[in-house]
Amino acid sequence: MSETPPNTLQYRFDGPEEAPVLILGPSLGTTWHMWDRQVPELTKQWRVFRFDLPGHGGAPAHPAGSVGDLAARLLATLNALGVHRFGYAGCALGGAVGIELALRHPDRVASLALVAASPRFGTADEFRQRGVVVRTNGLDPIARTAPDRWFTGGFAAAQPAITEWAVQMVRTTDPGCYIAACEALAGFDVRPELGRVGVPTLVLVGSDDQVTGPAEARTLVAGIPDARLAVVPGASHLVPVEQPAAVTDLLVRHFSTAWQQPYDTGQTALPAAPVGPAAVVPPQVVPIAEIAPVAAPPQPAAPADRYETGLKIRREVLGDAHVDRTLAQADDFSGDFQDFLTRYAWGEIWARPGLDRRTRSCVALTALVAGGHLEELASHTRAALRNGLTPDEIREVLLQTAVHCGVPAANSAFGVAQRVIREETTPAE
Repeated sequence: MSETPPNTLQYRFDGPEEAPVLILGPSLGTTWHMWDRQVPELTKQWRVFRFDLPGHGGAPAHPAGSVGDLAARLLATLNALGVHRFGYAGCALGGAVGIELALRHPDRVASLALVAASPRFGTADEFRQRGVVVRTNGLDPIARTAPDRWFTGGFAAAQPAITEWAVQMVRTTDPGCYIAACEALAGFDVRPELGRVGVPTLVLVGSDDQVTGPAEARTLVAGIPDARLAVVPGASHLVPVEQPAAVTDLLVRHFSTAWQQPYDTGQTALPAAPVGPAAVVPPQVVPIAEIAPVAAPPQPAAPADRYETGLKIRREVLGDAHVDRTLAQADDFSGDFQDFLTRYAWGEIWARPGLDRRTRSCVALTALVAGGHLEELASHTRAALRNGLTPDEIREVLLQTAVHCGVPAANSAFGVAQRVIREETTPAE
């Protein structure tokens, strides 16, 4: 294992030092142990490099809010080790990192395998909503439902030890890093760029994956010029765990045949990394950092860019569904007003660097209560949750309005906010 500065990732090596490097990237909420069953076979030909996401598996809790940031940290880690060219296989979020590397650093990636991956993971709203749930309730609700998302029902019932391992793996992740990873997935969309992935690519998916299933896999295959599809029957999202032999065989065949110069990796000789035997179940780790603060808002944009900047911020704060609905209702009469809101309110005022978004939400809630604008209070209560305010903090803001805006106004505001908070923070069954 490694000592881990903030700009790098926790990692381990397995396999012969002189072999070419093959990287295995984990899914959100998992650790490098999700690849344990593949390592014995893969290390016969490759020096296997596995890494943990920030705050996962006991890794230091330095949140990374974008896939590009994760890819940069991985490259910084590899650069320090003298590894230049490598094969890469990643699952879900780990797959997104692989696509990012192939797009931005094509000279580094020799061959690529994307497992349970997608060019866009659901919608931004879905992942930001998950962040709201975690910020309010912690990771326990997400952990308890992980087996339903990751495994088929038959596998989960037949393998209670692995099911419990999955629950504990999520439960012991740092909440702030999990929320940041959700933000990374919310902002990931490379659909227009798939044609520029220029390395041999295997797209591998479980037939019963309800998270990123065969439809998403076919989108990848259709967009990436040199891509092949493999559908593993009887497997859900965490297919390397559920069907380890099939996944191992597919990876061995892909990297053995698609890697054009398997021993010309550009790496230097590496000292053996001190690692212990891979455990079947990783130890429980108490989260070691508080929830990360929301990233600073963007700098003010030039006038020509204010509409696009404003639309981006408006979507991030209010959510795609709300903005799409509002813009769809605009017509010749109201269209200019919506344009004004996007450019001025969101592209200028919300884009200013003087206040962070949490503070702006506090101001917005107070102003709406003072003005009696309850019809707007619901959407800005949702925005406050997305911007990082907890229900307790929203309650304190509304209590303060009772002093300065009047008890009747605060009473009405509490009714609106209570309904929204219940809707937004109740974990999905």
